[in-house]
This record gives sequence, structure tokens and C-alpha cells, in this order.
Amino acid sequence: MRVIPLALAATFAAATGAFADDAPRPRGVIELFTSQGCSSCPPADRLASELARDPANLVLTLPVDYWDYLGWKDTLASPANSARQRAYAMARGDRKVFTPQIVVNGRETAIGGDGAAVAGAVTRAEAVENPFALPVRLKVEEGRVAVAVEAARRPIPERHGEVWAFAIERSRTVQIGRGENAGRTVTYANVVRKMVRLGAWDGAPAKFEVPIEEVARPETDGVAVLVQAGSGGQPGAILGATQADSPASPPPAPAQISRLPRDPL
Repeated sequence: MRVIPLALAATFAAATGAFADDAPRPRGVIELFTSQGCSSCPPADRLASELARDPANLVLTLPVDYWDYLGWKDTLASPANSARQRAYAMARGDRKVFTPQIVVNGRETAIGGDGAAVAGAVTRAEAVENPFALPVRLKVEEGRVAVAVEAARRPIPERHGEVWAFAIERSRTVQIGRGENAGRTVTYANVVRKMVRLGAWDGAPAKFEVPIEEVARPETDGVAVLVQAGSGGQPGAILGATQADSPASPPPAPAQISRLPRDPL
């Protein structure tokens, strides 16, 4: 199976000291839940990388850990990523959790391998007038991450939500040593390595600021911010989004990994 996530390349120069007002607004956020042990995932991972080149899109790749019990540990997986995927399933009410799976704008899900279904989900997301009602501005400088959520551009029913920051690794290549993906070299785009709740959103303009070490990790070189209705346990529609580069560390060497592949739960 495969996926169609979207990536947002908001061009932010950390040295300017200004919010990224001129950054292109995303037309959609697509989250890819994937696993190094899933034999159907590499095509989805490639597609995510292709879509991440489009500056109008925002891609988040979230490797999950629930196949690790088979004895092969995914080198990029996080329990937080798996928890987010399950929370989406609970919020939708369908309890469908599998890899590779996408979630578009926090609302619609599709099987990653179904290109037509994924394209349809993206098209429907783009067809919504002003899909992101909340302008979000972001700057990363002088060891701080600052976020400003502005007044909604149009009336929206959602009046409560949360603001989340995601530390992302723009590109990570992994050499897979064993399992059904043995011998494959997979490149992942915008890999989520950490997610942090910045605070609650109550419908009014708000500002958040935290030390960069609370958000970033040594291997990450980008920060994405989402304003999302609901809560971490019951995530809803994404109401606003942006991203910026953060000071980069030298990229780690490609890791040798071994995993047994697995398809949907």
C-alpha cells in the first residue's frame, strides 16, 4: 500500500527575526503512518517524498512502533506516533489502524496504496474554501520557538483545540537489512521525531513561546506547527498549519536495520 501526504515548505530565514508572513499557506496537511517492517510501505514513502517537494503541501511522516513485537525494531518509530494514529481512529469511530495509512487535514483517511483514494482525499481537501481558517505564524531563532495564532479568517464552528509543534527531520535514508524489505534503501521525508503540545486554543488569538530544546532534537532540522480541534486523545480537524527550518545538526549516517514486515492490523 502507499500514501499521498502533503508538505508545506514555508521559507523562513531564522536570521531575520521576523515571523514568516510571506510563507505560502498550506493547502493541506497529510500525515503518513508507516513502518520499516511493512512490505507495502516503501511505495508510500516514495510518494510522500515526491509530494514533499511541493511548497503548497505539508507532509508529516510518522513511523509507528506496533510491529516491533515481531522482533525487528523500526529505527525511526515512536510510541507517540502510534498513539496519534490510534487517537485518530477512535475520533473517527472506525478504529481502523494499519500501515501505510494517511490522514488528510485531520479528517479523512485512506489506504496508502490506493492512489485514486488518496488523490481523491487530497482533492476534496483542496476544494474546501479556505480549508485552514486560522493563520499561523512561526519563527525559530535565538534558541526559541515562537508561534502566533491569529484571528480566524472566516467563521468556524470549532472554538476549542490545541497547538502542537512537531520536530521533523527533512530527509532520512535507512538501509533495511532483513525482513521482507531486506536490501531496500528507503528515504523518508519530514520524519516526525518529537511532538510537543504547546498549549490550548480557545478560539481567540494566542501566542506561544518555548525554548527550542523543548521541541527539537539533535537530528531534526525543521519545525511544523498545527492548530487542531479536539484534543490529543480525540484529534479533530486541522484549523491552521505552518512550518519553518530550525538550526540543523549534521545528518546522522544511514542506519542498518532489520525488521519483519507486517501489513494492516
